[in-house]
Amino acid sequence: MMAVASSCKEGTKIAMDNGKYVRYTPEQVEALERLYHDCPKPSSMRRQQLIRECPILSNIEPKQIKVWFQNRRCREKQRKESSRLQAVNRKLSAMNKLLMEENDRLQKQVSQLVYENSYFRQQTQNTTLATTDTSCESVVTSGQHHLTPQHPPRDASPAGLLSIAEETLTEFLSKATGTAVEWVQMPGMKPGPDSIGIVAISHGRSGVAARACGLVGLDPTRVAEILKDRPSWYRDCRAVDVINVLSTGNGGTIELLYMQLYAPTTLAPARDFWLLRYTSVLEDGSLVICERSLNNTQNGPSMPPTANFVRAELLPSGYLIRPCEGGGSIIHIVDHMDLEPWSVPEVLRPLYESSTLLAQKTTMAALRHLRQISQEMSQPNVTGWGRRPTALRALSQKLNKGFNEAVNGFTDEGWSMLESDGVDDVTLLVNSSPGKMMGINLSYGNGFPSMGNAVLCAKASMLLQNVPPAILLRFLREHRSEWADSGIDAYSAAAVKAGPCGLPVARGGSFGGQVILPLAHTIEHEEFMEVIKVENMGLYREDMMMPGDIFLLQFCSGVDENAVGTCAELIFAPIDASFSDDAPIIPSGFRIIPLDSGMDASSPNRTLDLASTLEVGAAGNRPTGDNSGRFGNTKSVMTIAFQFVYEIHLQENVATMARQYVRSIIASVQRVALALSPSHLSSHAGFQTPPGTPEAQTLARWICQSYRCYLGVELLEYEGSESILKTLWHHTDAVLCCSLKALPVFTFANQAGLDMLETTLVALQDITLEKIFDDNGRKALFAEFPQVMQQGFMCLQGGICLSSMGRPISYERAVAWKVVNDEENAHCVCFMFINWSFV
Repeated sequence: MMAVASSCKEGTKIAMDNGKYVRYTPEQVEALERLYHDCPKPSSMRRQQLIRECPILSNIEPKQIKVWFQNRRCREKQRKESSRLQAVNRKLSAMNKLLMEENDRLQKQVSQLVYENSYFRQQTQNTTLATTDTSCESVVTSGQHHLTPQHPPRDASPAGLLSIAEETLTEFLSKATGTAVEWVQMPGMKPGPDSIGIVAISHGRSGVAARACGLVGLDPTRVAEILKDRPSWYRDCRAVDVINVLSTGNGGTIELLYMQLYAPTTLAPARDFWLLRYTSVLEDGSLVICERSLNNTQNGPSMPPTANFVRAELLPSGYLIRPCEGGGSIIHIVDHMDLEPWSVPEVLRPLYESSTLLAQKTTMAALRHLRQISQEMSQPNVTGWGRRPTALRALSQKLNKGFNEAVNGFTDEGWSMLESDGVDDVTLLVNSSPGKMMGINLSYGNGFPSMGNAVLCAKASMLLQNVPPAILLRFLREHRSEWADSGIDAYSAAAVKAGPCGLPVARGGSFGGQVILPLAHTIEHEEFMEVIKVENMGLYREDMMMPGDIFLLQFCSGVDENAVGTCAELIFAPIDASFSDDAPIIPSGFRIIPLDSGMDASSPNRTLDLASTLEVGAAGNRPTGDNSGRFGNTKSVMTIAFQFVYEIHLQENVATMARQYVRSIIASVQRVALALSPSHLSSHAGFQTPPGTPEAQTLARWICQSYRCYLGVELLEYEGSESILKTLWHHTDAVLCCSLKALPVFTFANQAGLDMLETTLVALQDITLEKIFDDNGRKALFAEFPQVMQQGFMCLQGGICLSSMGRPISYERAVAWKVVNDEENAHCVCFMFINWSFV
């Protein structure tokens, strides 16, 4: 037997047949290392080839080479595992430190609340005594602690600005690590080693505020550099201009900034800020960047109001960055703003009063960006389309910025409004400025340049009721043919590539979107980019990549329906095979923002409030609290913006086309939203009653009777007080009925069936039986389906089917049986999918 070293560390030795170890020479080890990096696991033939090609290894047996490579792979595996465990240990240690600090803060907050409770009780008693005292002194002195002195205007000299900066630092630290704000855990966020960090929102505080603590694998200086460059990671940030920089005596820096934020929807104006930013180093080596608005200074620079912007206020906020043992940084982020909600329509005010939205869009976005950069530095591999992660991240920024510019339509960027056609549902803007048109290759087919190139934007906003943004967005992404026009897509693609040659007319036919190249995900898989191919049935162009095919670069975010307060976006732009990183992008798309203000109703009594809601849920009351976003009367606002490149002499035709196109999209979205919204016939988690019509009761009885007849066992176990329909409705397995037509469609489903198909009872009848099976499932179904009509039932082996949204579903097995009515005539076929789950 050939003796093998028990430890992989003996990599410089070889095992001989006689059991003795022979050391490799340094030259042999160097040669083997080179070969290992080229091919870590060579085959037998490859090992013999290595010996022939490398003379220095000629005296080594192939069997010995095999052992060396085994040991080398073992050492590599151990090294990687050791590095992974060390990284996990560092992360757990840092997370434990954060949790201990959070626990200390909560203990202080509890002590403060107990003290305040005792104080207010005493004051209540004093107030009661004061009401019986007729002396003027008693009445005047009671309640004086409620008076808050107003700060006089500050001097904007360097000394005055330093005073403001030091005060800002103190207030920021009291929010980041102290008890200045009553923080409550953000709904849906659970701290842990795999989470983004500890995220909290404010309770009972003026304005909106959010806080996050997390660990990132970057040194503090690099973290500070990234966070200061706000437009690179905060997609709502249009620009940050540094107006002035002052150095302080303690080694810090004071900057005066002017910042502009995009408006998220066409129904609200954009925001701007006049800020002071203070960067300094604490005694413990921590780096601090804190900011606040400069709204109350004298004798210093100021920023006058800007047209189309509402001046908002940033209360003391910032970043505390501490070096972490073993590398990386522990970061505390605080965002606290007053976004002036009075300036928007009342229905939109939750957008500006929601700390949850602030946390999602700003606070957590900073942490995600830092973690993404850290991952890119550790894994700088080329991904989809031959591009590195940094280039793909730049592309997503470009798509988002272009879409935000279209939604806002700032005049200083060259946008001007066209006259309305009498109906104000769609707004049209045009832009022919050189900056907008730079790089767009518009020309006639004969090579002569076109004149008066321009971009037209058609945009609109609409209010949606009872539609989860994530589900609607997923439908828009996966069922493009339900709302898009292939001719318009082809027009946009051709215009960006080679210039339009008239308006196309879609000739009919169906088309859809097929993902041909997933490009990138964020580290939390909450955002992704992809290239999709749209098969165009209405237009043929010889100069496109393939006859009739259109290619779109697409960005998608907010598809997690369990995330609270998430903005969902689908943004895309036409591209071609020669697409380069500096190519022009003319994005269009959708943005859906939840307006459910109830998601910020966090309080210490939240659990009790929810429990009382559940107790009365059976009576038909709608739940509130954490579940209000999924089960209650929720609202969201959708913003649609589509851009078209055109020749200036076609403006009237393009404007007419754009209005009609966006109006058709609005109508399609409304139909889809109606189908996806929970109806009075559907229920979630038992909060509403199942359909109770006599027809439904009768159908439930027929289903159970037929199951008993053909399979010889009971389908349901129900109490005498419970109706058959109600028991069937809450059955854990998915029960679905389909018609006996040539192309069977679904006619009824219980709650599990609706959940599995991701639909409602209203939209159920638009789904055919064959659509939910893949190719293998359809073959098996059609081969065995006649057995149902002849024998009365059939059993299907476990497999994969699809929801109405295209999501794969695995099931352990399925049973189908013929449902007969009281006259013993076939009424429908019923399917039951057992132990199903989304893949």
